[in-house]
Amino acid sequence: MKTGIIGLPQVGKTSLFRILTKAHLSASANPREAHVGVAKVPDDRLDRLAAQYNPKKLTHASVEYVDLGAIGQEALKESGYLGHLRQVDAIAHVVRAFEDDSIPHAGPIDPLRDIKNVEFDLMISDLGQIEKRLERVEKDLKKMRSADLEKEFELLKRAKAHLETERPLRELEMSPEDKKRFRGFMFLSEKPILYVLNISESTELGKDLENAVTKFGVAEVTTAHVGASTGHVGTGALVRPVEQRSTTGHPGAHHSSGATAICGKVEAELAEMSDADAAEFLSSYGLTESGLTRLIRTTYALLGLISFFTIGEDECRAWTIPVNTRAVQAAGAIHSDLEKHFIRAETIRWDHLLEAGSEANARAKGILRLEGKDYIVQDGDVMHIRHSG
Repeated sequence: MKTGIIGLPQVGKTSLFRILTKAHLSASANPREAHVGVAKVPDDRLDRLAAQYNPKKLTHASVEYVDLGAIGQEALKESGYLGHLRQVDAIAHVVRAFEDDSIPHAGPIDPLRDIKNVEFDLMISDLGQIEKRLERVEKDLKKMRSADLEKEFELLKRAKAHLETERPLRELEMSPEDKKRFRGFMFLSEKPILYVLNISESTELGKDLENAVTKFGVAEVTTAHVGASTGHVGTGALVRPVEQRSTTGHPGAHHSSGATAICGKVEAELAEMSDADAAEFLSSYGLTESGLTRLIRTTYALLGLISFFTIGEDECRAWTIPVNTRAVQAAGAIHSDLEKHFIRAETIRWDHLLEAGSEANARAKGILRLEGKDYIVQDGDVMHIRHSG
């Protein structure tokens, strides 16, 4: 699963990409080239299980990020840029919300305006694509009518009318069949999007991160905004999935858009520190975790992904699957043979396993369940696949 990082010039996109993926880009790197890197998904549950099992190897889930460079109408006319952007599964749009006289900016700092301008450019790109395709389908229908072409024609007309009301395609109600029909077009405004507000450093950074989404009015452009009332300071304006849309045509419906805040300047300093120093530095701001940790987790949720775990002395590992995945498909994520020869999945919630102390204790207590092929795997399940292979 790939997430493309976009934004207007000089908003902190490439810095964010570097910090996220620990990639070292040379100063002479071509700004029009797409850079790909991988970020580890922080997961306290897996870390706690590993502390109990002390495995030889610990493997976290990961998210792939692509640094796509500055966006704008000109960039969207370049086939290379457009091609890279079409290939990503979700978009992280970095938006400037920081004051800095040394970095030029047209007009006052206004994240909402910048978000709407970029969104408009994505919609214009999609509209051009739809109009071209409509012409083609209309010609084909004159030659020969087919139910498939007629359905596509109706869907394209509906999508065109929707875009003309200046609403992105991710907000268009579509059946799984419609989604399937659209998949090959890779429309830009249909992709799930995460707005990443890059805010100024301040003495009250914890509070500022918490309030940024509301302060800059970004909640009005997200479909799944939940305030950050999560019990401790510093969770930031994390958007939790509040609706499971079952219109995506595959298990694991996405939430179309969300928002979070980071302070790029502080994140850059944190990236250079040891874990102990970083924790101390964060707590001086009233934070319990870095904005980056939140950003990666929010990306993961936006992509409609969850983790299940396999635990043992050799390795403790997180596996990535879409929401609503059946046990037999989850087994396939580990190895195709496990899916083929699947018998049962021994399953337990990660926290119940921690309480029990070991799988043997959990078995003795009767809290280790045997689940069949159609069991829907839950986020945080620990699974041991029984198979006949």
